[in-house]
Amino acid sequence: MAKFLNTSGTNYFLEELIKSANDRLILISPFLKLNDRIKELLEDKNRLKIDVRIIYGKNELQNDEITWLSKLTFVRTSFCKNLHAKCYLNEESCIITSLNLYEFSQINNNEMGVSISRADDAQLYQDTYEEAQRIIRISDEVRMSLEKVTANKVDKTLETTKEKSTNNKSNLKLTSSKLAKKLAKKTDQLIQDLITQGYLEVQGDKQLLTEKGRQAGGESKHGRYGDFFLWDEGFTLS
Repeated sequence: MAKFLNTSGTNYFLEELIKSANDRLILISPFLKLNDRIKELLEDKNRLKIDVRIIYGKNELQNDEITWLSKLTFVRTSFCKNLHAKCYLNEESCIITSLNLYEFSQINNNEMGVSISRADDAQLYQDTYEEAQRIIRISDEVRMSLEKVTANKVDKTLETTKEKSTNNKSNLKLTSSKLAKKLAKKTDQLIQDLITQGYLEVQGDKQLLTEKGRQAGGESKHGRYGDFFLWDEGFTLS
């Protein structure tokens, strides 16, 4: 049956949940600023090639979080608008709690939660898992190695890097996220389409512009928050 957790219990069971993940790990938290211990545990999961999904709900990702996340190949990060749920799952257990994955909260706040075992409460675990999957489906994946920032921060970076013409609208450049929105796609779906059609290529954990991409007007740029691509406003996929 479900077990009640106080503040210290929540922090303890969260670490144990991450450590014991052998197949998958889902971390849902509106705020995201990880302490060193959690980072160490997630780096170990990444070395073991465990599938880790982190879903957050606030735009203000800190620079150190962006830099750290960009180095983890098996950790995928998604942004979910209006997220308020805090839930952490592996393949055998989950925690539903008031605790954010936020360093200040883990040290200073009074929190509570419940721990659910799949073996003891199979239906309750399954219901929680299915809701977590729904939240993942409605979230937009953020590719830290490419954009590294949310749309709001990309816009600010773009102001100093994109080429504009006040007299010729066709010269306007769009980031991948802006182009995806224009084409009614999610950013990760657009990136996959660009790779499939030869406009981008994958080398290691990075995406690179191909000659076909350059001929189509694509540009690779480096901004304050990392590398990203620009595309002609009129660019379309075949």
